[in-house]
Amino acid sequence: MRYLFTSILALLIIGSTLAQSNIPKDYFDNPLQIPLILAGSFGELRSNHFHSGVDIKTKQVEGVPIYAPADGYVSRIKVGHFGFGKALYLKHPNGYSTVYAHLQRYDGNIQDLVKRAQYKKEKYEVELFPEPADIPVLKGDIIGYTGNSGSSGGPHLHFEIRDAASRPMNPLLFGIEIPDTKKPIINSVFAYPIGPDSQINGNTKPYKVRLHKQKDGSYKAENVEAYGKIGFGISTYDQQNGASNKNGVYQIRTAHNGQEKFNVLFEKFSFSETRYLNRFIDYSYFKKNRSRIQKLFREKNNPLSIIKNEEDNGFVDVSETFESNFTIEVCDYLDNKVLITIPIKGVPAKVLEEKIDESDLEYIVSSGNTSMSHGKFGIYFPAESLYDDIYLNISARGDTLSFHKDEVPIHKNVTISADISDYKAGDKSKLYLGRLNYKGIPYYSNTKLEGNTLKTRVRTFGDYVIASDTTKPRIKPVNFSEGKWISSNKTLKIKITDSESGISSYRATLNGKFILTEYEYKKNVLTYDFDDNIISESENNLKLIVTDNVGNSTIFEATFFRKQT
Repeated sequence: MRYLFTSILALLIIGSTLAQSNIPKDYFDNPLQIPLILAGSFGELRSNHFHSGVDIKTKQVEGVPIYAPADGYVSRIKVGHFGFGKALYLKHPNGYSTVYAHLQRYDGNIQDLVKRAQYKKEKYEVELFPEPADIPVLKGDIIGYTGNSGSSGGPHLHFEIRDAASRPMNPLLFGIEIPDTKKPIINSVFAYPIGPDSQINGNTKPYKVRLHKQKDGSYKAENVEAYGKIGFGISTYDQQNGASNKNGVYQIRTAHNGQEKFNVLFEKFSFSETRYLNRFIDYSYFKKNRSRIQKLFREKNNPLSIIKNEEDNGFVDVSETFESNFTIEVCDYLDNKVLITIPIKGVPAKVLEEKIDESDLEYIVSSGNTSMSHGKFGIYFPAESLYDDIYLNISARGDTLSFHKDEVPIHKNVTISADISDYKAGDKSKLYLGRLNYKGIPYYSNTKLEGNTLKTRVRTFGDYVIASDTTKPRIKPVNFSEGKWISSNKTLKIKITDSESGISSYRATLNGKFILTEYEYKKNVLTYDFDDNIISESENNLKLIVTDNVGNSTIFEATFFRKQT
């Protein structure tokens, strides 16, 4: 019996693999029955990650029905305050999965299952993994409604298609059609000297190449005078018909004298590699200028699979009297393209001396673990937390740690600890580690108190401080008041805020019974829906407890009256 089960499982895996070797073009219908206009494209460069789906506009409204694009079953449901917010995952017989995020609500029995789980756990945030037979769906079934939940910046549907290995794929590969007659837009092109002996126009720093637009829409660059190993980078975006959003492009190809050097194709990637986006872009330039330059060469510690072909990692070696043409072609999915031609001329290298004062800097070898201390702070870098061996400017003064500048990416979490033994015993529980924002105000970093030590794990350089929060959260009713009748209300709304360490948890009851309140952190509002039918009395006593991240709590109580039908 075990052998038979194993054989069947193997056949299913083989069948799924074979099915995915040829991408089905007509298997999935559109998830929305409205014109598809994109606010975001697959592979688009986002903060610390590549965008794993497409963002479909919903005309700035919520509640648009979402339809199952193919037969399948609900395999996962996740409800959270941040990230995807309310998300739904479908598994399909051909081995692919589809994902729907930032929902307003789920439909029918899916919504009922979620509500039951939330009340059972007495918690808004839940994650469920139904069995295949629990919630089957047919193509065309309504599965939910679009919204703005989680870390969404406005109403839309985030839609994904994933392969059998849970790798997100470009939905346009599956026949999802988005009208697009526009060519990609070129913002800028940079040339990078690679290595200590390389130069561009007599300089060892990246150089912005001057572009001249031609009548046919292509670009001709000024001559780049260089010596040694160099690479190129580009800032570009694409727009589809019907929207002005600056979305990502589909493909970037480079060639040197007609020979392909580098090919970046946004068709598929794995979540394990997505943070390497910070290695793919010029991170320092982005932090200073808010523009992402995609480096069209592969440096060490860059395993990205979106790089499909490369010759000498995309670099060009330039010697004296060397003359050639380097081209960059940028394409969208419908093959609207822009060509950039860059003439390269080899020139003798100049003797340039640029010395770094290393006396006050910390040198980190990226391949090994590194520990250090500064004042009352300790810092631990695990191996491969940084992409390069590098000098860092780190110092401490009192309760503040100056932890370099946020111009270098951190790949793996770095641990910062702080000795608080000089604080009074009664004050220690109210302390936390926070990163100072541009106004000098600490932003809470998830902190653990272990004896006389505060610890946090970070992925961003900057100034960190030992901060104290002794202020309780604030609670204010929005659509009701003490002792009033609110029979016409469909919801209870309560505003909760905390100006220091931030909200950690909340719990509400009516007449001693737990009620489910949804926290919309973007508006600082908790909402309870009377349709949950938790109460049947006319006189109702509300109790809400809100706790911040260091344990300060506020209790709010109110009585209201409601006619029961």
